Amino acid sequence: MTDTFAVTFESPVTGTSQAWARVPTEPDPAEREALMSRCAELLRAHDAALVAHYYTHPDLQDLAQATGGLVADSLEMARFGARHPATTLVVAGVRFMGETAKMLSMDKRVLMPDLDANCSLDLGCPAPQFSAFCDAHSDRTVVVYANTSAAVKARADWVVTSSCALDIVAHLHARGEKILWAPDRHLGGYIQQQTGADMLLWQGSCIVHDEFKALELEMLKAEHPKARVLVHPESPAQVVALADVVGSTSQILRAARELDAPEFIVATDAGMFHALQQQNPGKTFIAAPTAGNAATCKSCAHCPWMAMNSLGGLARVLETGANAIELDPALAARARLPVQRMLDFTAAQKTAAAAGSLVPGIGAA
Repeated sequence: MTDTFAVTFESPVTGTSQAWARVPTEPDPAEREALMSRCAELLRAHDAALVAHYYTHPDLQDLAQATGGLVADSLEMARFGARHPATTLVVAGVRFMGETAKMLSMDKRVLMPDLDANCSLDLGCPAPQFSAFCDAHSDRTVVVYANTSAAVKARADWVVTSSCALDIVAHLHARGEKILWAPDRHLGGYIQQQTGADMLLWQGSCIVHDEFKALELEMLKAEHPKARVLVHPESPAQVVALADVVGSTSQILRAARELDAPEFIVATDAGMFHALQQQNPGKTFIAAPTAGNAATCKSCAHCPWMAMNSLGGLARVLETGANAIELDPALAARARLPVQRMLDFTAAQKTAAAAGSLVPGIGAA
């Protein structure tokens, strides 16, 4: 039994739009234990690896870790799927993550617990309109965030994630290139401010991060003067300005481990709190404030589409082979080029990044 509800999001193409999400039924403790055991057995039986994003249900994160899969941000998910020997990948996340896994592993079967798990950034950047936008600014290097469809990626010169976008745009800026950026305006604005690059921004936003409020965050900081503030750069600029560290999910996790503070206020999806608590049992994590609860906010700091992933959905797709990601080979080949460019760049930078350090307000140096 599931409840279906409308999710409102802003699109630069259509204005205010709606998409649908479903809330899976939460299993009771006995059902959860049985499902965890059944899913682990099915993963083994089907030579499948589970890759789960930090924003998914804690059960899926725990199962991925327990079965030799991965819990990660979208960059590490892409890397892992491409190099893992499993013949089947199950991607617990949103649709663009499954598409990215498939385009990097066309010989593998890629399944998702729910193919309708979407993303406001993806939905707000339709490929035909985005392609026309690119055509109108053909002198610019097209850089798109990973939170986009395969068709949008196929139109790009570079694909980036929040953990590598700053380095890649800085690299392009140093070469004198002008950037056309899509789809998240907040992340694009942050990168533009940090790098000084000439960037033309598509005006999309994430319904989760767009909800964080600077005034309420200032009030919360006053209540917790010893807390450090960790903010994902998809958040509005006024919220980012209040951060001690700005970074991707992996960079937020790193900051929580390395910074000497008893408390952290965290502005990203609430799904992150499971990994934060696991890795830092002696520290306190406080959710940054949004517009409120229920009808007064669009996401209440948790992506409704990420929440569609469930143990029950995982078991069903492994049992039936349903919800397979299918991509046109020609489209996948075009989309894979800018993704591979990102992977090659980050691989080349890996040694330098490992030797770097956290810079307050910036993330990974």
